[in-house]
Parts: sequence; structure tokens; C-alpha cells
Amino acid sequence: MSLSRAGRLALVEWEAAELSLSMQAELLSVSRSSLYYQPVLPAAQEVALKHRIDELYTAYPFYGSRRITASLQQEGVTVNRKLVQRHMREMGIAGIAPGPNLSQRRKDHIVYPYLLRGVTSLYPNHIWGIDITYIRLRKHWMYLVAILDWYSRYVVNWQLEHTLDIDFVLVSVDAALAVNRPTIWNSDQGSHFTSPHYTQRLLAAGVQISMDGKGRALDNIFTERLWRTLKYEEVYLHEYNTPRDAFQRLGAYFHFYNHQRLHQSLAYRTPAELYFA
Repeated sequence: MSLSRAGRLALVEWEAAELSLSMQAELLSVSRSSLYYQPVLPAAQEVALKHRIDELYTAYPFYGSRRITASLQQEGVTVNRKLVQRHMREMGIAGIAPGPNLSQRRKDHIVYPYLLRGVTSLYPNHIWGIDITYIRLRKHWMYLVAILDWYSRYVVNWQLEHTLDIDFVLVSVDAALAVNRPTIWNSDQGSHFTSPHYTQRLLAAGVQISMDGKGRALDNIFTERLWRTLKYEEVYLHEYNTPRDAFQRLGAYFHFYNHQRLHQSLAYRTPAELYFA
């Protein structure tokens, strides 16, 4: 028996507690061993500093490295801007305000124009957005990529990984395209999303590629709001001791977000109600 596209997506969206770890890994196309992976732990001071940078950036996404450095110094943290900039690069974040060197794209990668200025998403799978964010663990951190349907705010797919290597982004893209295909797919100009490995997948699927203006995170505002909601409602309220903890907690949260959380902007409906309408 084969499942429909909606059925396959629903399986992936089950609460983590209801599936074995092997089944979770299989459905999300990740290695089971990666959920037990114990990375070489960084210094506690580095972990604490990155976690605080993440908190400041989530609260004030218009803050660049200068303001984040100043905020840390006002809190009594001995830090200079060069170190903050390095950590922000490693975390894959940059302030919204335009400025030099905010994009991490490679110069040999093609940048596509922003197609969504003045455009409103009118139906499910009209516009998707993709982005990566930093997820803190008690003694380390991971990276989360998510693909969001702008019309319904439905999280079509998500993946969690220990590094910023492009592979987990491509796994998420392939899994999402196996479920459905948007008319327009938007991202920032980061190296993951200007890579031919990423863009060729979208072009082959007949998807129009849209990219934020340089240093304009608000061009991808719906995904930015998703990160803020996720961190204030889940990540900052719980302590993830291991990758498995993070995987299971995030799986449960995304199920809640898609199928149970009432969104004021959606007239108090759930994303799933609109996406599968």
C-alpha cells in the first residue's frame, strides 16, 4: 500500500514520542546514528556566548555585530567585535540592516532577483520560504533548516544537523519537492541557497527562484517570524542535553505548530487547516 502525498507528510509530522527513533530517522531521511552523535564539546564559555548572541539576535534581528557587542559589554561580558563577528558567521546570522559583507554567498554563485515585492501569497504552494537557524543544546548547538508555506504558515519540511554543510539543506529540499512544488521559492543569498546543488533542483522542478535583497532579512519575514515563535515557545523553554532530545522536542513542537496552534493572522485556524483545505 502506498501513501498519498498528504499521508506521507502527515507521517513525518507525527509527534516524536509516538514513533520509534529508527522510524523518525527514516521518515526524516537522516542517519539514525546522527541522533546519538556526540560532537567534540566546545569550551563552556563559547557555548554560553553563542547562546546569548542567539537570544539577542532573536529579540533584536536588526542588531548587527556592533550593537550585539555593545549589548554584551553592557552585561559585563568581556568580548570584542571581532569575536562576535566570527561567532555570528559560524552561527549563520547577520543583522537585518543593510551593510557590508552581510551575505555569505560565494562570488561564483548566481544570485536571483527578489520576486515578491508587493506580492501576496494567494493559495497553498504559491510561495515557499527556506532558511536556517541556530538551535542551542546544553553543551553545544545544532542547525535547523525549515521550509515554510507562506500562505498557510505550514512547515512543509525541516531537518536538524550538527554542521552547516549543505547536505541537510538538500535533504530537506528533496523531501519537500517529493510532497509538493511551489510556484515561487524564496531564500536569502547565503552560500547554501546560491549553490548550484540547490538552485538546479528548483529549476529542474519548474520552480521560480526568488532571493532576498542583500542584507534584507525582512524579505523573508514569514520564516523570520517562525524562528522567533519557535525559540520563544519551545527552544528557550527547554534544555536539550543531546541531539536526540532536540530532535524529539522539535518534532513534537512542529506537529503542534502545524496541527494544533491557532494563529491569529490565520483567523485562529491552524496552518494544516489552510494547507490541506
